[in-house]
Amino acid sequence: MIIHVKHWLKCSPHPFAKSLFQFAKTIRNPQMIVIPFFHSSLYFVHQFLKQFIHEFLRITYFTPLFKSQIKGSKKQLYLYSGMPQVLGELKVVCKDSVRMSGISTFCGRVGGQTTPTLTIGNNVDIGWQNAFSVGRTITLEDDVRLAGRVFLAGFPGHPVDCERRAQGQSDDENQIGDIIIKRGAWLGTGVTVLGGVTIGEGAIIGAGSVVTKNIPAFSIAAGNPAKVVKYIKES
Repeated sequence: MIIHVKHWLKCSPHPFAKSLFQFAKTIRNPQMIVIPFFHSSLYFVHQFLKQFIHEFLRITYFTPLFKSQIKGSKKQLYLYSGMPQVLGELKVVCKDSVRMSGISTFCGRVGGQTTPTLTIGNNVDIGWQNAFSVGRTITLEDDVRLAGRVFLAGFPGHPVDCERRAQGQSDDENQIGDIIIKRGAWLGTGVTVLGGVTIGEGAIIGAGSVVTKNIPAFSIAAGNPAKVVKYIKES
C-alpha cells in the first residue's frame, strides 16, 4: 500500500500529487534555524568533550590494554581511534615512539611451525585501516611511514587448488613470505605488498601500488605491479 502511494506521488502528472510530493519532501527534512553564537558555542563544547573523552580512553583504557598484549620497550606508544584488532596466533614486538591507528588489523597465520612475528621499529607511523597478514615475519624498521589502507600480505589464507579451497584447507608453506620494510621507507595510501618482498631504505611507494618484487633503496616505485620510476638522492 505504502509503496503504491509513494509511486503515485512520484510519478503522477496530477497537480495535487505534485504538490503533495513537494510537501512530503519538505517535512521529511526539517531544518532548524542556526543561532550563530549559541551553535558556535555548542560546537566548541562538543569538540572539547569529544576530544577529552577520546584522550581519556586512549590514556587509561586502550593503550594499557594493547600494551599488555605486545612485547618490546613500547615507550611513548600513541594509539588513536581505539585499539588495533589482533587475530590468530601473533607475536607483536613494538619499540618506542610508535604512532598507530586503532582502526587497524594485525593477523597471524594459524598452524605454522613457528609463531608469526610482527616487529615494529622506533618512530614508525601505522595509518588508518592498515592490515597486516603475518605468515612468518613482517618487519618495519625505524622511521617507516605507512599511509592509510596499506595491506602487507605475508600469506594468502587459501591454497591454490580450488578443490582444497572448497574443503576449507589452509594455504601451503611455499605460499608464505616474509616482508621487510627498511628504515625510512614510505608507503602511500592503498599500497599492497606481497610476501617475500623487501622495500629498501628510504624508498617511496606510490598510492595504490601492488609491490610483488623487491624495491631498491632510495627509489620511487609505482604501479601494478610496482616498478621503479625514479631514484632519489640519499640524504
